[in-house]
Amino acid sequence: MNKNEVRQKRVSEKVAEEQKARKRLAEMNLLDDFLFNTLAAYPEIGERFVRILLKIIFGREFKHLSVTAQKVYYGADTNLHGARLDVYLEPEIEENSDERVTVYNIEPDQRSDTSDKKELPRRMRFYHAKIAVKSLGAGADYEKLKNVVIIMIMPYDPFGLNRMAYTIKSRCVEVPEMPYEDGAGTLFLYTRGTEGVPNETLKQLLHYMEHTTDENAINAELREIQEMVRTVKKDPEVTAGYMLRYLRMMEELNRIRKEGWAEGKAAGMAEGIAEGKAAGKAEGMVVGMAAGKAEGRTEGELYNKISLICKKLRKGKALDEIAEELEEECSIIEPIYNKAKECAPNYDPEAVFEKMNRDA
Repeated sequence: MNKNEVRQKRVSEKVAEEQKARKRLAEMNLLDDFLFNTLAAYPEIGERFVRILLKIIFGREFKHLSVTAQKVYYGADTNLHGARLDVYLEPEIEENSDERVTVYNIEPDQRSDTSDKKELPRRMRFYHAKIAVKSLGAGADYEKLKNVVIIMIMPYDPFGLNRMAYTIKSRCVEVPEMPYEDGAGTLFLYTRGTEGVPNETLKQLLHYMEHTTDENAINAELREIQEMVRTVKKDPEVTAGYMLRYLRMMEELNRIRKEGWAEGKAAGMAEGIAEGKAAGKAEGMVVGMAAGKAEGRTEGELYNKISLICKKLRKGKALDEIAEELEEECSIIEPIYNKAKECAPNYDPEAVFEKMNRDA
């Protein structure tokens, strides 16, 4: 294959990947964090979008909101866990007002693995703590602590009772009816729940968020949101941003895949692939040391990264936790994370490695 043919092949491959990215964006629903956060942060649309959501969820208007998409609370130390909150909303209430400020965090969540569901309560406890710490200034009285409501929207049943809404608040175990208001609340909304449906409008909203199409925008508010979605998806900057993220992810995987094979075999790395342990040195000599080093280094890096992610999955870690602990972007490790999920509950690194090469 000559240089022109190689160049043309690369151009064709890039065009194909761009087409895949465009298709994924076009078909994306509002439970995808990229679309949800982009819509929430979009100028002249974001706050209106959030107001409609909150109005439907709580049955009242929200007049004062400050919306921040992808707000990150990092740990106080590099060894401490941080939290990424998908959409953080803080009503702007005047200082002389008697009304207590309530902070709302909305987070779509599609992680339905058993370990992810099991750790949801503790994950919510962590999110509450992070928001609370940031909402109370040094030396301020606890009376000034803001209320915090976390809203999780998910296409899976977090507690197995088929309820559309699970509202969680603190209470006294011995005297459940005793008033105990600490200002913290969590609302889990299950898009397919059929029990305890608060109202038809909320049911329509949750179905629409999972199936974001013109056909499912069956009332005036959903049609307004659908028009917002259409605007965002057609925005060249949004398309370019998503394509860049997608292509970077694919380029990273291709780089790892292409550069990794021979050195993993040549070095017989302790955590390398089985074939690298058994035949790496011989094959490395055959293909040449230079090529072996060029290819193998990143293959070994890929396997090591897979191994680390599998270890953390065995401990029940979520995607955002793993990304933070490995100091990587979620978009970089998400493909590995998804393949590893297919190998639950053993999370065998070699099986994950084979899946990634087979599906490449």
